[in-house]
Amino acid sequence: MLNKREFLFRSAGLGLAVPLGLRAGWVGTAAAAAYSVSHSDAEWKKLLSPAAYHVLRREGTERAYSSPLNDEHRKGVFACAGCNQAAFSSDAKFDSGTGWPSFTRALPGAVGTGQDHRLMMARTEVHCSRCGGHLGHVFDDGPAPTGKRFCMNGVAMTFKPGATA
Repeated sequence: MLNKREFLFRSAGLGLAVPLGLRAGWVGTAAAAAYSVSHSDAEWKKLLSPAAYHVLRREGTERAYSSPLNDEHRKGVFACAGCNQAAFSSDAKFDSGTGWPSFTRALPGAVGTGQDHRLMMARTEVHCSRCGGHLGHVFDDGPAPTGKRFCMNGVAMTFKPGATA
C-alpha cells in the first residue's frame, strides 16, 4: 500500500512522463497512421541522418547558422527531409537574421501546426502534413505580406533547385 507521500511523488512523475514522452516522439501506431507517410521509430533512424532524426522525429533544434540552407538563394523548392514533400518556395524565403531558413508562408497544404509549450512559453510548432516531421516554428513577427516568420530547421529540409510547386 502506498503512503500519501509516495502516491503524490509517483503521480507527479507520471504527470511529467506522459507529456514528455509524447513530446519525445513516443507515439503509438494510431498517431503515426494519421500521416500518409509513416515508419516505425527504428525505420526513421535508418532513413534519416542523426541530425535530421533529432529534429524531425524528436522535435529538436539545430544550432543557429549551422545549415547551408540558411544561405541558399537560388530559385527552387524546400522539401521535408523525411518524405520529400515540397513545403516552401524560394519566393517566400527571406533573411530573418535569426540563423535559420525563414519563410513568409508555406506551400498550400504542406504543413500543419500545433502548440508547443516546452520552453515555458507558447509557440506554434510547424510539422510536415505528410509525415508529421517537426520542421520548426512560426511566429507573428515576419515581413509583409503575411507578417509570418516560418523559422525552419535546415536539417529538416532538402532543397530542389529550379523546382516549382
